[in-house]
Amino acid sequence: MTELLPLNPDELLTTTRSVRKRLDLERPVPIDVVREALEVAMQAPTGSNSQTWHWIVLTDPELKKKVGAYYARSFAAYSAAKTLPDDTARRVASSAQYLADVMGEVPVLVIGAIYTGGDLPAGNQAGVWGSLLPGAWSLSLALRARGLGSAWTTLHLTYEKEIADLLGIPSTVHQGVLLPVAYTKGTDFKPAGRKPLDDVLHIDGW
Repeated sequence: MTELLPLNPDELLTTTRSVRKRLDLERPVPIDVVREALEVAMQAPTGSNSQTWHWIVLTDPELKKKVGAYYARSFAAYSAAKTLPDDTARRVASSAQYLADVMGEVPVLVIGAIYTGGDLPAGNQAGVWGSLLPGAWSLSLALRARGLGSAWTTLHLTYEKEIADLLGIPSTVHQGVLLPVAYTKGTDFKPAGRKPLDDVLHIDGW
């Protein structure tokens, strides 16, 4: 088993960041480490214990390059429509632009997907994504514990069909998240700034 970072549960939960500029693009990521993290992630809950998730792990340079190109195209359209009100937003935008530029060079890309049987349901889809996204977040945590970083993104979904065709993903399966995975340059991540709890906390009603 891979040696884990000395993080207690609260430290792991509060220091698992979206990592972009600190992804080490040069250091190979052994597939066994990714498999180990996925084994941990698959302890996450799913509706009715259905376990209908699928994990598409990309290591082939040409496939990663093609997925990265779709991602960059989607990011360009997304960023063109955004306004940057302050320095914090500009820093995030710079980091996100970097990831778009190098997505195809990241050692491993992991797409989290889920079996739906066909079209997504109309209306609230929490029942669908609630059976995938906890596992994807658990994967991010398991990677962090092993010295790897990831960045939660869904921008590739603009080209979900094209990527599905590229990777042979059947029409009965929908993608929900893309995680670029690499070892990080250093492991000293800190908690991020967040709104005060009382701004978003509602007890016994809104």
